Parts: sequence; structure tokens; C-alpha cells
Amino acid sequence: MADGTSLDEPMVARWGTEHPAAPLVVALHGNGTSEHSLIELSPWLPYGPVAYVSVRGPHAGGKGYEWFPLVDGTPDADALAATTSWLLRWLDTEGDPERPVLLLGFREGVALAGALMLAAPHRFAGAVLLYGALPFDAGVAMPRAALAGMPVFLAHGSDDVRTPPELLRRTWDWLTRHSGAPVWAEREAGGDQLAGKVVGDLGTWLGDRLDWVHAHGENPLPDGGEPVWPTLPGGRLPARAGEPPQVTTGVPQHQTSQNGPADLAEALWQRISALGGVSTGPTRVGVEGTRALMLDRATGTAADDAFVLPDAGEFAHLHPAPDHSLHVVLPAGQAYDAVGKGWAVPHPLAGVRVSAGMVLVPGPRDPAELETVTGIVAAAHLHARG
Repeated sequence: MADGTSLDEPMVARWGTEHPAAPLVVALHGNGTSEHSLIELSPWLPYGPVAYVSVRGPHAGGKGYEWFPLVDGTPDADALAATTSWLLRWLDTEGDPERPVLLLGFREGVALAGALMLAAPHRFAGAVLLYGALPFDAGVAMPRAALAGMPVFLAHGSDDVRTPPELLRRTWDWLTRHSGAPVWAEREAGGDQLAGKVVGDLGTWLGDRLDWVHAHGENPLPDGGEPVWPTLPGGRLPARAGEPPQVTTGVPQHQTSQNGPADLAEALWQRISALGGVSTGPTRVGVEGTRALMLDRATGTAADDAFVLPDAGEFAHLHPAPDHSLHVVLPAGQAYDAVGKGWAVPHPLAGVRVSAGMVLVPGPRDPAELETVTGIVAAAHLHARG
């Protein structure tokens, strides 16, 4: 086109396997570069039955190409929507329509990846988001728990001078507290170039996610219905009051704000440790003082993904003071419902190294919350009994 824009067949660079059903990683460069700029990451990305394709932005700009123009630092809403639709149409032509697709966005490619995920969450099996911000204030709806079940690797540079700090803060906060996605998030020194640790960690995360997809398939997606909770009054989970608590973004995962009092945590322990067939003991995966709930696997029919530690029969554990949060494993539908209503935060490696239904449940803050949290743990117990 005369204005330097092309929304025809995109220019791409490919590497990895060419099998049309292999998982596909779609790389999205930053504005002002090209489809070749992210190939330099290839030595650190996992090999095997996986295909990579790096796409060129449709707008010629400066020394390279862009996905959209910026208006006062914000993606132009019309251009972003057009590019999003263009890439989704192109994706329909990329091999088996059922193949898992993951996104890898850098700088402005993060905004496009966010728009793609939010427009069509069912199309994507995960995303790597590097040194960029989501498309806030650009006409993209961002409802709570919109990315439930979609693992995300997020990395920011602590001294990034290209992306406004406020946009980075909003991106971090929305993804880790409101998106519903299992998010592994890290912030490293620098910001002009990708830190070596980030490159190494993203390769490990992506390899683990691909291994999980090969072994278990993609995480189940929310079906739009409200699940039944037979362990709660009326069979429904109410909404938790207030904003979600602050939770650490790596492992070990812990609650760092809105922590409940010790007496309610002990009352909760007395209730959940009395559930049928449960034995207790120290966990092998938490900080010292973490108490585990376990079932004898020989007497149940549940699959391994109903447990925190399948070989030990551990389906939940309670963290010590001052945390008082729990890790439990729920069926996917209940996990997404709990996340959407503020009762749970996905484990950062859910669907990457641990069960897709593994969540952190904040400790109860009052007697009413004690009842609800008891019901949530009872649901995990029911799940673990098969």
C-alpha cells in the first residue's frame, strides 16, 4: 500500500519443526525492528517438536516495522484492532487449527500479544511477555479473570526507559492480581537489553510449558457457566469482599497482604484436618512449618493432577504465620470460579510444572470467610478422593 501499510499475507521468518500439528510459538517484535530481531533468542529456546514463526509488523516506520502507531504513548485503538484481526485471520492458515499456539512478545509486541489473548483467549496456550506493557486505554476490554487458564511468563527491566513506568506497573498489577492467569513474573536490573537471566528463565519456562502440553494437553478453558460447589451452602461460591491480596510472583508462593488472624487459621486447621480419611504432617514443598493434608492414594480414584504432591497424596497445605494462606488443587472449573471471585490466585506454575487447578487461597479474615474457605478446602478434598 502507498502509505507503507500492508495487511496482506505477513512476512515471516521460521525455524524449528515444520510439522503442521506441532505447537507453534509466534514471536512479535518491538516497533521499529523486523521479524528477524527475535531470532537471536533462538539458541535459548527449546528444541524438539515445536515450530517458531516471527511475524513482521504491517506498518513501515523508521528503520523497521510497527504493529500500530502510538498516540501519546498509547497504541492507536483502530490500528491495534485491525492488526489483531489480521493476525487472527493469518493464524487460521497456520497448520492444524487445533495445534497449541503460544505468543512471545517484546516491547510493543507485548501490547499486541495482550490484545490477541484478550480477543481470543481460546486460541492461545500461553504467552511470554518481555519488557513491554499491555494495551491499556486502547479500546481493549480487560475484565477480571479474562485469562484464566493461560500461563504467562512476564519480565520487566527495573530501569526500563522506553516504556512508561506507570504502564509497566499497571501491567504487572493486572496480570498478577486480576487477569486470572498463572503468572511467573520477574523484574531484573537494566531495561535497555534483555537480561541474561530473563533469557535463560524464559527458555526454561517455555520448555516446561511445552512439556506439560505434550503430556497433558492445554489447560481446560472456562466454559462460561458457574460451577456447582457441593461443599458450600446453596452450591455456589460467593464473591470475596475487596481487592485480591498481594501474592509473591515466584516460588515459594505466599500471601503478603490482607493476612488473617492466627486464631482463625487455627480454627480452619482444626476443621480441615478432620475431613474424612485425612492424615497430616509437614509438607515437602513449602517453608518450614507448613502443614499438609494427605489422603491414602490406594483408597481413591483421583488422577495425579488432583494433588499438590501425588506420590504423598498431598492435596492441600496451610502456610505458617504470618501468612496463613493455603495451597489447594481444585477441578479447573472451580479453580477459575474461585479466581474470578477473589478467593484464589493461580499458582505461578499452574499448567507449567504443577496441576492447572492449583491455587493459593487467602486465609480467612473473619468468621464468615472461615466458613467459605473451609468449603473450598472441602471441595479440594472431594476432588482428591475422586
